[in-house]
Amino acid sequence: MDIKKSGGFGESYRVSRRMFMKHSAVAAAGTAFAAGGFPVAGAALPGMGGKASVSFVTGNERRDMVGRVLKPFEKEIREGIAGKQVVIKTNFVADGTPLCATHPDAVRGLLDFLAPMYKKEIIIAESTASDKGTEQLFEDYGYTPLKKEYRVKLVELNKQSTSPYYILGKNLRPNRIQVCDTMLDPDNYIFSITRLKTHNVVVATLGLKNIIMGSPQKIYKGVNYKSQMHEMAPWGLNYNMFLVARQIRPQFTILDGLEGMEGNGPIGGTPVNHGVALAGPDVLAVDRIGVELMGIDIADVGYLNYCADAGLGVIDRSQIRIIGSDKPEDHVIKYKLNENSDWQLKWKEDIEIKKG
Repeated sequence: MDIKKSGGFGESYRVSRRMFMKHSAVAAAGTAFAAGGFPVAGAALPGMGGKASVSFVTGNERRDMVGRVLKPFEKEIREGIAGKQVVIKTNFVADGTPLCATHPDAVRGLLDFLAPMYKKEIIIAESTASDKGTEQLFEDYGYTPLKKEYRVKLVELNKQSTSPYYILGKNLRPNRIQVCDTMLDPDNYIFSITRLKTHNVVVATLGLKNIIMGSPQKIYKGVNYKSQMHEMAPWGLNYNMFLVARQIRPQFTILDGLEGMEGNGPIGGTPVNHGVALAGPDVLAVDRIGVELMGIDIADVGYLNYCADAGLGVIDRSQIRIIGSDKPEDHVIKYKLNENSDWQLKWKEDIEIKKG
């Protein structure tokens, strides 16, 4: 049986992951169509195909490493950004913790690479969950000097226009959130650039999560749609990230692994001197190699498996070609996981849903 009644306080039901996927997708899609919002089951971005390439380098200077890891994709990027607005999505999880944030020198490496081929203003965008706000964190994390060094604009996504999107709420009920239009705009070419980090709900946070969780709006001292993605975690967060990823994914992903975060990430962890960088157009493939470098079993990261099962990208290691002389398997460092990692893996088990 996929659904069975269980005892305890009140009435509840245990739902297998297979039925959870089936019923939640149908419910969310149906409500979205009826309300005129972005339908979860429609207008999805196309998948990446059966094979992928990931560039991989090692070193000890992140600005140089980012430039080198991008070089094999120069032609593809040049063609991709033509006629588009380039958006660089950084990652500022919280205030007061530089290790949780994308380092400005990693962004400098990307801007150096883009300068000869892109003459328009580049948007550097973020939507932090910190109550200090992104504009303050741009200053705190050393981004304001970039405005004098390059033709860039620092953008607080939480203050931009938004559109409705449907995710799962409590007890598999559809929940309407607002996502930033910048992330939905087909005329934008979005770079995701972030660190390798462990996480407190979904095991690891890399390039895809940077984009997905940067999309829901947070109104400071008001509603926080990011937190609503976490309903029924860890089951719900993994699945909600998959739902959003069907329409919102980066065109190109860069992982700065010069210094990663292990332990109680994505905020309270400790540094790992790793000395790696990787990049590619298939965010799932890049994250797959990132997970490998962290010594994490890809089977433990729910949202990446959901997205791969839906054809949104490649996580099959045999279908990923590594570009570069260095081999990722020679540079694996087993990151210490968050102290609640056993609880995080419950996404693999049946979920209990209370009736009513």
